[in-house]
Amino acid sequence: MDKKAMSFLILVLIIVLSTVVSSDEKTKYSPAIFSFGDSILDAGNNRFLKNSTIRADFPPYGSSFFPNPTGRFTNGRTVPDFISRFLGIDFQKPYMESNAGVLSGSLKSYPSNGVNFASGGSGILPGTKNAQGVIPLEEQLQQFQTMVLQNQIDLSLIQKSLFFFESGSNDIFDFFASPEETRVDPEEHVQLMLSQVTKFVKRIYSLGARRIVLLSLPPVGCAPGRAMLQDSPIKRCDDDMNEMVKRYNHGLHKLAKHVEFNYPGSLGTYGAIYDILKFQIVLGFFSEFADVKTACCGGGALGGERQCGVRGYTICENPDDFLFWDSFHPTQRAYELIANDLWNGWIANISPYNLITLADLELIPAA
Repeated sequence: MDKKAMSFLILVLIIVLSTVVSSDEKTKYSPAIFSFGDSILDAGNNRFLKNSTIRADFPPYGSSFFPNPTGRFTNGRTVPDFISRFLGIDFQKPYMESNAGVLSGSLKSYPSNGVNFASGGSGILPGTKNAQGVIPLEEQLQQFQTMVLQNQIDLSLIQKSLFFFESGSNDIFDFFASPEETRVDPEEHVQLMLSQVTKFVKRIYSLGARRIVLLSLPPVGCAPGRAMLQDSPIKRCDDDMNEMVKRYNHGLHKLAKHVEFNYPGSLGTYGAIYDILKFQIVLGFFSEFADVKTACCGGGALGGERQCGVRGYTICENPDDFLFWDSFHPTQRAYELIANDLWNGWIANISPYNLITLADLELIPAA
């Protein structure tokens, strides 16, 4: 190996070692997290919605960590919970809970560690599952906007905070659940989704967001819930569904790359949840999980045809052995794996900045 190659290798090693930081190490910045999207991030907003039919506020949801179900769609903590632990802050409460406290007077103000606006079942497109009583993305934005415009939260806190966005699985699953003759062109559907995400980023930037984390969709075509679709394969992932997911994720990645150029004084990054989970699925027998195909909790084919906790369900003995908790959602252990890769992972999993870097950077204000 010549001297130039050796010098380059040493430089790469120095950069890598400088970015691999313990998950227990606290950062100077980002004292809060604001989350928007669907059930992958939802901390329990739907349990406050009387008319919502999409909920997880009953056993055995939450049973691996929380004393009672919180409304999180897994057996314990989600990605924002683990990242909060790494930052050294408390878990964020659902907006619906905090808002009720502020309105009743039991809370003087909204929590300073952030707010979770995500709603299970919601989508990027305006009409996704609205009939099932979820909070659409547009309404989540409106809730945040009201807090900002009414000075219910400090602007300097917002600018230091991490903003998580993950949504779109329900838009794509519903596309494949609809009669084929009623579907628009798949590419057109994806572009409609991405145009809404672009509007979302523009809005939260205008309201003060400066550290924007766009999280990819998981491999929806591999979720046990695909068993509910008549034409979806059981013995393998649904390639058509995953292809649409990958198209969307590709567009989302491009959008994240351009955040800091389109929105002065801000930074954007892309978290590759799809790749993190698909890697475990492809590994199969050699995965960190004993089962990467079926749901720990549910019923029917793949455990994905019946909701966990609903009459007739079964539950596995050890959720940590499973990648999937229920029809669509990862287990707490899978979320921890994702969170670790997002926190201090390589560019294959999160780019251009991992979360410890994004949280710790002191941003230069726009001119």
